[in-house]
Amino acid sequence: MKEILEYLRNIMSIDSPTGYCERVISYVKSEVDAMGFKTSVTNKGNLIVEVGEGTKALGVCAHVDTLGLMVRSIKADGTLAIAKLGGPLMPTLDGEYCRIYTRSGKVYTGTVISNHPAVHVFEDAAKLERNEQNMCVRIDEVVKNKEDVEKLGIANGDIVAYDPKTTITASGFVKSRFLDDKLSVAIILKVLRDIKEGKFSPKRKLYFLISTYEEVGHGMSWIPSDIEELMAVDMGCIGLDLACTEYDVSICAKDSSGPYDYNIVSKLVEIAKRDNLSYAVDIYPFYGSDVSAALRGGSNIKGALIGSGVAASHGMERTHVKGIDSTYKLLETYLKEN
Repeated sequence: MKEILEYLRNIMSIDSPTGYCERVISYVKSEVDAMGFKTSVTNKGNLIVEVGEGTKALGVCAHVDTLGLMVRSIKADGTLAIAKLGGPLMPTLDGEYCRIYTRSGKVYTGTVISNHPAVHVFEDAAKLERNEQNMCVRIDEVVKNKEDVEKLGIANGDIVAYDPKTTITASGFVKSRFLDDKLSVAIILKVLRDIKEGKFSPKRKLYFLISTYEEVGHGMSWIPSDIEELMAVDMGCIGLDLACTEYDVSICAKDSSGPYDYNIVSKLVEIAKRDNLSYAVDIYPFYGSDVSAALRGGSNIKGALIGSGVAASHGMERTHVKGIDSTYKLLETYLKEN
């Protein structure tokens, strides 16, 4: 667990809103290269790691892109109008610190705030809906108008990344934005380290795939043609009538794209029961994974989806080391036995 959390901290420290992932992919690639595995990066920026040999492969995917914002325009008062990258829960962003990345390489800090942020000034300060139209970024520079901001080199289309606030408590809770899905990337790095250290040897060729556009729906729309099974390691949903908790590994039977492969889901349940893992089987009505993208892209694959139970998805998320451990063990055992 210590190794997974160390990887998680490192990955969380690198801003990577969807479509702006070169630095974090470079970090993950360097870690895998140091283990001696074969790596490559696709034209769209996804990382591919190859392990073992064979004509038929099993793929494991996770995504390193996160939710974020983009500068829509510079307003007359020197604040920045914003557009969403992915589907962040906008009310949770009110008051969040952020970084603005310019195309010239400069980075500025700021705060995401409401357009009516002061209760002593605006009668609707508490009631104004928090959405793209009613929120902006206040830059931590002396700017009084649009021209001042332009002189800094900030422009329309610049990336805005907000602070993940990663915290690990003494009671075992991991709370942070973007556990969806940087946590799963950290788990995959631990599995790769286990293979490198000889803790288990895969019985077939494996691909580990790290995508950079999952949050906008096309992360794994292309995968290597010799993959016959693809397992997404993503977050497990919590709420309403769902069985999953923060202490479980979630096994998804169906999401908005349809059912996952019946036999693989059954095998995952069998392993979880046999090994006394804390698990839940659920249906996600408002969810799509990188397996969904691969199927829509025309891949002839069987698909599955597992992940640590994560509360408050797309907001200030939280999980527990028990759920992380069960996810890690279920994934590694499946790879050992298949």
